[in-house]
Amino acid sequence: MPATSAIDPLTELMPRIAAGDRAALRQLYQATSSKLFGVCLRILSNRDESEDVLQEVYITIWRRADRFEAGRASVMTWISTIARNRAIDRLRARGPLAYAEQVEELEIEDGAPRAEALLEAAQSSEALGRCLSELDERTEKVIRTAFFDGVTYEALAARMETPLGTVKSWIRRGLAKLKGCLES
Repeated sequence: MPATSAIDPLTELMPRIAAGDRAALRQLYQATSSKLFGVCLRILSNRDESEDVLQEVYITIWRRADRFEAGRASVMTWISTIARNRAIDRLRARGPLAYAEQVEELEIEDGAPRAEALLEAAQSSEALGRCLSELDERTEKVIRTAFFDGVTYEALAARMETPLGTVKSWIRRGLAKLKGCLES
């Protein structure tokens, strides 16, 4: 018996699951499902979706049990990572509206902007233009492209043939400079 199974009793279940032993999967489920459900629920904040993702997690474990390497991680770490990744994938699949608050009552105005709002917007636009022009050319370009043209950071990095992290850093530093300029 390997030393890892003495430390991690779940380790001995993995080769059995890989061989198609349903009883071993049932044992793993009974020992770990509440923890994995908690991982999913913490990420998704939705019980029904968390239950769906949990089912996907155990299907993945069933199909990929042969890829588990006891020397690299414990069973709990390995399956928790699967659960976390599946939950994050589900969260991303919701799209940007997943984070929007639901509107119970909606007041609709006549749509015509008020004079004060138009004046304030013009002043803000002028200030933003002035502050953008104070940035170096590269930083101004990436900020304008990302925020005014709606290009994703990934697409921007590809266009500029620059690493994604570098583009993000340029934008982050540029936004900090803009904030300082607009606050003064």
